[in-house]
Amino acid sequence: MIVILALLSGAALGAFKARKRGGNLADMLQYGAVYAMIFGILGLLATIIAHRMIVSP
Repeated sequence: MIVILALLSGAALGAFKARKRGGNLADMLQYGAVYAMIFGILGLLATIIAHRMIVSP
């Protein structure tokens, strides 16, 4: 669940940043994809850490 939220928020943030900088549709898609990948990896790490803290004694 954390990964999905991170992907969506990263894509939205990336598109917003590209739009703020005056980018066109291709720029917004590229920024959105890159931010989604970065946030997705961070969300995956957060999920693994949270799972290991809860499950491990």
